Amino acid sequence: MAGYRKLGRTSSQRKALLRNQVTNLIYHGRIITTEAKAKEIRKIAEGLIAMAVREKDNFEMVTVEQKVPKTDVDGKRIKEMKDGKKVTTYETVSKEIKKDSPSRLHARRKMMKVLYPITEVPTEAAGRKKGTKQIDLTNKLFDEIAPKYAGRNGGYTRIVKVGPRKGDAAMEVVIELV
Repeated sequence: MAGYRKLGRTSSQRKALLRNQVTNLIYHGRIITTEAKAKEIRKIAEGLIAMAVREKDNFEMVTVEQKVPKTDVDGKRIKEMKDGKKVTTYETVSKEIKKDSPSRLHARRKMMKVLYPITEVPTEAAGRKKGTKQIDLTNKLFDEIAPKYAGRNGGYTRIVKVGPRKGDAAMEVVIELV
């Protein structure tokens, strides 16, 4: 018996479908799909969440000094005259950042192999580039989802049967994060 379901697709189509559905499950928290797909999604999603739970506290806070251009009220750079040229003036700012340990960085990269990048577009500016933002799902896994499941040993998803689909009578289910 095979170790996975083929879902009636070629390997590249199947991988793309499962990556897409796992990405949407983590982004939205729940999705509606067929029973066979949900069981395959569960394997991948629970592995990612387990990895995030293992590595959630594996970082250190580091203070970094950074040169930032001075800006005025409108957000434009302030320029001064030096030797007959306009030169941007800079100020030094200290900033605290999270520095991943090597094992957490490895886990982050393994997650990024599975998850698709998500671009969130505001509804009032649909179709425009302005106002869009990239959602980092690996950060969401480490910062929001992993602390929620820290005391839990597996079983991060739940599959609830909805009923047969109207078109082809395939059993539809809701898969959600517990």
